[in-house]
Amino acid sequence: MNNLFILLLVPIVSAIVLCFVKNAGIAKWLALAASLLEIGLSVPFLCAFTPDASVQFEQGWTWIASLGIQFHIGIDGISLPLVLLTNGLVPLIVLSSFGKSYKGNFFALVSFMQAGLLLVFMALDGFTFYVGWEAALIPIYFICALWGGGDRIRINLKFFIYTFFGSLLMLVALVFLYNQGDTRSLEWDTLVALQLPESTQRWIFWAFFLAFAIKIPIFPFHTWQPDTYTHAPAAGTMLLAGIMLKMGVYGLIRWLLPIAPFGVLAYSNVIMVLCVIGIVYASVIAFKQQDAKRLVAYSSIAHVGLISAGVISWHEEGLQGAIIQMVNHGLSVVGLFFIIDILQERTGSRNLSDLGGLAHRMPRLAAMFLIILMGAVGLPLTNGFIGEFLLLKGLFDYNLWYAAVGGLTLILGAVYMLRFYQKAMLGPSQERYIVADIRGHEVAVLAVIVFFTLFLGVWPMAVLHLSEASVTNLLNQIKF
Repeated sequence: MNNLFILLLVPIVSAIVLCFVKNAGIAKWLALAASLLEIGLSVPFLCAFTPDASVQFEQGWTWIASLGIQFHIGIDGISLPLVLLTNGLVPLIVLSSFGKSYKGNFFALVSFMQAGLLLVFMALDGFTFYVGWEAALIPIYFICALWGGGDRIRINLKFFIYTFFGSLLMLVALVFLYNQGDTRSLEWDTLVALQLPESTQRWIFWAFFLAFAIKIPIFPFHTWQPDTYTHAPAAGTMLLAGIMLKMGVYGLIRWLLPIAPFGVLAYSNVIMVLCVIGIVYASVIAFKQQDAKRLVAYSSIAHVGLISAGVISWHEEGLQGAIIQMVNHGLSVVGLFFIIDILQERTGSRNLSDLGGLAHRMPRLAAMFLIILMGAVGLPLTNGFIGEFLLLKGLFDYNLWYAAVGGLTLILGAVYMLRFYQKAMLGPSQERYIVADIRGHEVAVLAVIVFFTLFLGVWPMAVLHLSEASVTNLLNQIKF
């Protein structure tokens, strides 16, 4: 029988062991071995998973008996893709750091964060979810503060205050919900079954939404993101953009929609407006960026704005598009940030005005960069296409005008991403740069991302088939 708890235990044990490893060479191989073991342990869950609406591999224990608080975890079709994304990206993020001199403490924080992220995606109890939510924040703060660049202390303090404020609002809502009903409980089933008056659901909506919107981030709660992404170390940026922001979108689907449906209905137009403003605003700002890392940071705001709009559209296509696009965005953004890190290591700069002509000297990087970039802009037969198509279909069913404005992300995204590629890879060669093409671990990381960029573009049902029944069931559960 598959024991889901082992997926939480392996990264925790790995983090404890890595804390005592001072040798950078041993630390990176140990971290890679632990992360590969974790993805290996995930495969049986995928193979044994039945793609219906049920919650599977459930495990639960009484955590705080006097308060009726349970430790309750399980997986369904909504959470399984994100569990696989988390466990699939962490080995790539660890491998991408092989060129650095990080010691065990760095990789210990990555492993501990992995455990927190997995707990968020597996949690079937509000208290368990909140513990995972906070546990994932602590290690990324230290990763960015200790190994980041620039004015990292001030920037990460802003990041921490933003996200912690949102977490407190969610905690207030959870405490309130705990005191409702005949039995005090934070079990997901119990919270969803509560018959809350519409007025109560309205403020519950904002308490949860602000916590999730800050983490995603949705305009105008995004101001912490560009600086944090830009000054974080490459691995930290990959963790933030590739996995951590998915916590917010997942929270919208798993907790906000079923607990406060009247609140969602009441404020859906407001949230849609914020999402489409964020799409256009972030895309225009991205086009003006000379710093490649900042460009991709703003592009991420635009993409998650469309994903969030798909969730709020309350249509099956929108929710399905959001789930597969979370996976696609995670793959693409990790690849892009790793490419930027490679360019910076080779040339000493990530400013687009300093780059150019690198395709002549780095043909392997140029080819892989182009494929990953095509996936990011949603070219047909790449991973981003079907996700964006479903998201726009969900928006179209909700409101034609939101779909028209939201669709600008495809056009504007192609503009600034192709400009990025042109400035970095094409044009006259910069003679002052003596650069070598990618090799070893760099090829391995990008090859895996390229493979899944094409694989999910050709066979998106690999993800959609997992989540379809759970999404349909969720929509059927929401009653007015």
